[in-house]
Amino acid sequence: MDGYPERSPEGDNFLGSNSVLDHPDWLTRLDLRLRNQEEELTLVKSALADALRRLSFYDQQIPLLRRQVLEANFLTSEAGDDPTVLPQDNGAFWILHPALSNDSSSPAAQQTGGRTQLLPGAKRTQGSRVTIGTQTEESAMWVLRQGQSLINGHDRGEPVQVPSDKGERYCIGDPAGGGHPDPPKNSFGIQGAGADLGCAAEGQSLPQEPQTQRDGCFVPNACSDEVEDVRGSPSEDSVDKVPSMGQSRPSTQPPGLETTSPGSPSEGSSNSSTPASPVPAVQSLMTSKKELLRRNSSSDKPTKTKQRLTKKAASSANLLNRSSSLENRIKDPTLSPGPVSTRRTNYNQERHSVKMFLRGRPITMYIPSAFLNYDDLRMEQPSEKLQLDWVYGYRGRDCRSNLYVLASGELVYFIACVVVLYHVQNRTQRHYLKHTDCVRCLAVHPDRVRVASGQMAGVDKDGKPLQPFVHIWDSSTLLPLQEIGLGSFERGVGSLAFSTADEGMYLCVVDESNEHMLSIWDCSRATKLAEIKSTNESVLTVEFNPEDSSNIITTGKSHVYFWTWSGSSLTKKQGIFGKYKKPKFIQCFVFDTNSDVLTGDSEGNILTWARVAADVRTLGKGAKETYQISKQTRAHEGSIFSLCLCHDGTVLSGGGKDRRLVHWSPNLTLLQEMEIPEQFGAVRTIAEADGGELLVGTTRNALLRGSFVDGFRPIIQGHTDELWGLGTHPSRDLFVTCGYDKQLCMWDGGEHTLAWSVTLEETGLCADFHPSGKVVTVGLSTGRWVVLGTETRQVLSTNTDGNEQLSVVRYSPDGEFLAIGSHDNFIYIYSVEESGHKYTRFGRCTGHSSFITHLDWSKDGKFIMSNSGDYEILYWDVAGGCKLLRNRFENKDREWASYTCVLGFQVFGVWPVGSDGTDINSLCRSHNERVVAVADDFCKVHLFQYPCAKPKAPSHEYWGHGSHVTNVRFTHNDGYLISMGGKDTSIFQWRVLGGSLPRSRSLSSASVSSQDAGAST
Repeated sequence: MDGYPERSPEGDNFLGSNSVLDHPDWLTRLDLRLRNQEEELTLVKSALADALRRLSFYDQQIPLLRRQVLEANFLTSEAGDDPTVLPQDNGAFWILHPALSNDSSSPAAQQTGGRTQLLPGAKRTQGSRVTIGTQTEESAMWVLRQGQSLINGHDRGEPVQVPSDKGERYCIGDPAGGGHPDPPKNSFGIQGAGADLGCAAEGQSLPQEPQTQRDGCFVPNACSDEVEDVRGSPSEDSVDKVPSMGQSRPSTQPPGLETTSPGSPSEGSSNSSTPASPVPAVQSLMTSKKELLRRNSSSDKPTKTKQRLTKKAASSANLLNRSSSLENRIKDPTLSPGPVSTRRTNYNQERHSVKMFLRGRPITMYIPSAFLNYDDLRMEQPSEKLQLDWVYGYRGRDCRSNLYVLASGELVYFIACVVVLYHVQNRTQRHYLKHTDCVRCLAVHPDRVRVASGQMAGVDKDGKPLQPFVHIWDSSTLLPLQEIGLGSFERGVGSLAFSTADEGMYLCVVDESNEHMLSIWDCSRATKLAEIKSTNESVLTVEFNPEDSSNIITTGKSHVYFWTWSGSSLTKKQGIFGKYKKPKFIQCFVFDTNSDVLTGDSEGNILTWARVAADVRTLGKGAKETYQISKQTRAHEGSIFSLCLCHDGTVLSGGGKDRRLVHWSPNLTLLQEMEIPEQFGAVRTIAEADGGELLVGTTRNALLRGSFVDGFRPIIQGHTDELWGLGTHPSRDLFVTCGYDKQLCMWDGGEHTLAWSVTLEETGLCADFHPSGKVVTVGLSTGRWVVLGTETRQVLSTNTDGNEQLSVVRYSPDGEFLAIGSHDNFIYIYSVEESGHKYTRFGRCTGHSSFITHLDWSKDGKFIMSNSGDYEILYWDVAGGCKLLRNRFENKDREWASYTCVLGFQVFGVWPVGSDGTDINSLCRSHNERVVAVADDFCKVHLFQYPCAKPKAPSHEYWGHGSHVTNVRFTHNDGYLISMGGKDTSIFQWRVLGGSLPRSRSLSSASVSSQDAGAST
């Protein structure tokens, strides 16, 4: 299992389900350990690359140093026969150290002409700090610069500079000499940092950075120790690969320069020895030279190499010790400035890239050329805002008593975290958006203005629990009046009911805890009056007796309870079925005009529970009246899901299995019936509107309106299972959605209606329109994809690519290509002809190491940018044969027709602190390239400024979805934003407001009305 242990040290099997439950912290510890190892590997790779660079540097410089020393020896002819004495312009002589001469017996200092001077910088070097990792490299640079000074005529004692990775300055020469204002040139004719060997590949021309001189000391630009990934190299094709430690690098020097003078010892000889020297820099250079020769020799023993590797490993450990806490570093998406240079290409990249980490994996993004002053870039909230315009869908699949008619004529129902008020005649919606998790139940006050809505418990993005509560709010103003039960309910609120006899003074609540606690609250004071454990079985409905608020009835699994409330006490009596078969569920009930109770059960029967006088003889004085079954009426085949008492005293019943809607007289005589079409599902709830019109909510999340005479037509429709696929029309306010319910739906955003829907053979996961708008392509869960005509709804083409699910389909902006991203790690490219009616396989993009998640086309339709499940950002040349563009640096200025990839320089600022890489499901840039909308895993939609290229960028946040938001898309003219919830099956249409304010203006203090869709500014 990819390195994961299958057994614990104690021998427990971690793969067994019971063992996993016994070790709840195992996955957490394993994940943390994996993150730590990934971070350590990154540092080890950096250390190894640094070692290879240094080895390459030594191999290149040792022959050069020897050549420079030999050439310098020829200049000693003016100083006499002693080759260790070099002349100066002022008549003095430099004394060359024995290590640099051919005469190992020469003294370290020699008097010539009565004047003696030490080699410039020798004393300073002995006392200087070594900051380049090893003394050998710094010494080599010192000797190189000194030799260059001698060869190029800089023999007047000018200061020579030694570079340092730490930015420290070293001046070699007499401080009183003033120094030379220009940096010395080396034998290659390159000045300053450009001559800093190891920073540029052989034969590579680099732009020079301005050099700094302080206090007479020249500060060269140093190479960075940052390591780039393979695909992050600015110019990988022209890079000379650095040999490994066991590989010999061929020499590029002329053969004549490899030989030593007759008097010098041979490096390869076993009798060779390094002469004692008072100058440690030169001595270290000679030692390093021999070590390098041994390292490149195949006959040498590996003991020395092992010792050096051990020292480097210790150095890597020091890097880990110096770093901050690994747990803190890998928890947050770390962002750091780009490297000064990349060792792989040796290209100066100072401030040309940024890097972020997701789950310990570095992601490098190059800064486009348009960002001249990246450090000055400010991220602000956009001037555009969102306002919830329309909600598509209705929660009827698993909720009851969720449809009512208000005094204003509006229908009130809920889906996700939104309570919708829909005016059928005016075709308008209003929304109550104060809930923090999915709404589960509704109750309407007797005045038909106030509404009570209860929600489920949830968790926030940090894993902290969100407690359930009940809101009592005014439907005319959408303002909350009371918050009831915060901290009192467990799991959620299952059922609600207002009292009727006392004009709605009290509210009865049943929660979703194991004991299904029943409580009674004072609505005006939000105080609890009584509470009791009801039952361990499911409770489905609760109601007050409309004539006596002290009597309450609950029904559910295998029970009917009749409650008596007095003060702070509640007592119950269980309904006795007697000679009648006890049903498994009693799913609904109503009080008829005689105050009898009618219950509908899972057997398809309507039972009439009549009041019976108290049995004083048996129960004694003070006994109260009870309910007993007086009549059984066979009503439906299968369960009865809903009962409704009409204004005229008649009763309506809705069946589940038979999908029948039946109208009964007050004494339960059949009057008329009809069957709901199968496409809408079974009857979930029934409500009577003014004028006798009927409203029916179904189990397939549809609201129907009509009558027995005229039939029923849908006024609200929605999906019934998790949603993922979303595509917007290129020129109209149309969009398509698809999901696990195998339905492909075309929605009209202007009319707020479902234009059409078709049933797919498999689950639809992604969709996109052809630029002509005449066809739409849908990717399925089996690797198949289908093309349908938007007008005919007919399947025009069907193809299969692989056997894994398809995660993204996208047409090129000119409509000539179709790209299909699959979970088999490939992107399939098709050429498109006849306005999307004909498709021919063009090629396949191969290179991702994980499944494809997102992709976008360039504006010219020739290139693709793609993301994968392991956080890769790759670029492809489609027109050139679906080639992988390994040089990502060259793509930093490419313009993209759309931007839906969640990883990239222009959008990396949308990632939240502490993200694990799965917190953002989708994003979409507006067509005017001003804002980017984000769908996250915490039920929120965000609106960011575009580009969003700084960490922790501010945004507008919008609530309403009750599940992870799976997709977002702007319509063709940026007038609307469409967002989809996952398991809540909701589709939100947001109106985009504003956009005229300048971006420099801060909107943090802007006020938002109570109807502005819960925007957080």
